[in-house]
Amino acid sequence: MPKFAANLTMLYADSPFLDRFARAKASGFHFVEYLFPYEYDPHDLARALAQNGLTQVLFNLPAGNWSAGDRGIAAHPDRITEFRQGIARALEFAAVLQVKQINCLVGKRDEKTPLDDQRRVMIENLRYAARALADQGVTLLLEMLNPYDVPGFLIVSPKTAFEIQDQVASPNLKIQYDIYHAQRTEGELANTLQKNFARIAHLQIADNPGRHQPGTGEINYRFLFDWIDKLGYTGYIGLEYIPEGTTEQSLGWVREYGYSL
Repeated sequence: MPKFAANLTMLYADSPFLDRFARAKASGFHFVEYLFPYEYDPHDLARALAQNGLTQVLFNLPAGNWSAGDRGIAAHPDRITEFRQGIARALEFAAVLQVKQINCLVGKRDEKTPLDDQRRVMIENLRYAARALADQGVTLLLEMLNPYDVPGFLIVSPKTAFEIQDQVASPNLKIQYDIYHAQRTEGELANTLQKNFARIAHLQIADNPGRHQPGTGEINYRFLFDWIDKLGYTGYIGLEYIPEGTTEQSLGWVREYGYSL
């Protein structure tokens, strides 16, 4: 049975962020995730989780200036210190929120920097992060983003993500496999999940096109959820989609597919 986590960055977006925890509880969720916690006091976030009986399963490392277009800084040679300071900050939040997985977005191509230099720094930073997180009992995740939604992102396919995972060669680096992003680049979802099952620690979902809830596009989620169960996946599945209608209306597929939150 899938363990669905509400992505509070994407869901309930018509409410102030701290109000979304109660709405997630009212919908029946037990697990939540979101992109970044850093603009809030971690104790306020922990209180919102506790008051609503929720467990947080994931957030991202600091990713630079998001509103200015940054999508991570791990691959930028002039931001190594900033990246590593961000790891320490993320671990402070993880300790308060009792989160055991932190995702890394590596960043975009910088045409002023040789690509080989960006890749070298990215590998070095991921090794550093994997060690630092392992010391605190936290798993580091690595995610690809499709080049249509995020032009210039350095990891644009699952194949590339798995190759980087091999180069980092850390048992504490796992893949966050976002089915929506994977569909837009490689497809071949079921076989990729099966072949790389032991290397994947977190899943996220949305349908395509539109990045809306399952059942609104081309991805056969009825089949995939059954497939994931057969593979023995026991992790979480983050609902990182843009609701068509209100979030509550968008959740009808859960019961329709025979699941619960």
